[in-house]
Amino acid sequence: MSPAVPGEREVTTGVTTMTSLADLQAIVGHRFPGGTYRVEPYRNWLTCDAVLSPPPGDEVAHPMFCYYGALAGMGISLDELFALAGATAEDGVMFGEAEIDLRRPLRVGEPFEVRGGITSAERKQGQRTGVFDIVAFELELVDAHGEVAAVSTNSFVFPRRGL
Repeated sequence: MSPAVPGEREVTTGVTTMTSLADLQAIVGHRFPGGTYRVEPYRNWLTCDAVLSPPPGDEVAHPMFCYYGALAGMGISLDELFALAGATAEDGVMFGEAEIDLRRPLRVGEPFEVRGGITSAERKQGQRTGVFDIVAFELELVDAHGEVAAVSTNSFVFPRRGL
């Protein structure tokens, strides 16, 4: 890839390349393949046990399954998500922010369609950290009636050493 904006240089990070702000902004709107997710009873039990939480009862899944189910069903791996942003895990990608919007309780055993994509990508510069990009994405868990049961919004921070 060559720089899309005159004066910007190509930066090689790990084994992938990120060129310009235009390349970064071009991934906004990218839709993930999606998939399906179902909270298995044993996973709910293990999650509740691990976080020292009593099971919510009435076959209600722990609220963290909004996040777990969304990532598991988005249809690409984190490595593939990082590649969309022109990076690899070896580049020191960091978790940014997470927001969980439970619109109703998730039920153990209930199937969900997972859909979503990249909602924003911005380049910033810190005095000590240098240039970095923040890429955000949103994933919806949709029930069998087509209703959005939960939304998981996340971001990752991509250091851009050399820019």
